[in-house]
Amino acid sequence: MGSRTSPISRPITIRRAVARDAKRLTRLVRGSGAYQGKYAAAVAGYRVGPDYIEAHRAFVAVGDDEQGGRVLGFYSLVLAPPELDLLFVADEAQGRGIGRLLVAHMRSEARAAGLDRVKVVAHLPAEGFYHRAGAVRTGTALANPPAVPWDRPEFEFRIPSE
Repeated sequence: MGSRTSPISRPITIRRAVARDAKRLTRLVRGSGAYQGKYAAAVAGYRVGPDYIEAHRAFVAVGDDEQGGRVLGFYSLVLAPPELDLLFVADEAQGRGIGRLLVAHMRSEARAAGLDRVKVVAHLPAEGFYHRAGAVRTGTALANPPAVPWDRPEFEFRIPSE
């Protein structure tokens, strides 16, 4: 798979998230460099709880050769209505193709669930990533103050049947 990023240098496994991942996923969201400064309000107090993990198709990317299988990124696919709700890659793991790997996995899960498209309301700094990952811009999600006081681009991944 071609990309502008460095190749993944260590083995990566994508597995279903489990309740014990909740704290690590919450830390990943809250600690994301993409949500610093003016964007911090969007994740302040945000929690990825065991209930969320159980209710949605949440998957984590872990490094196979790292002690404890360190979480390098994750995504959450909501089936109804179809939406990529969360997609995060740890700051120190960015540029290694993990985001693209997670998107490819999400597309496979969406296809297996019979979906033909998946919506994404993107964080502004991630707009370029979604475009490069094959999502098509479909509109704009208007600001929702106080948590999100800015407009956000909406994208859609089209999921062709095999």
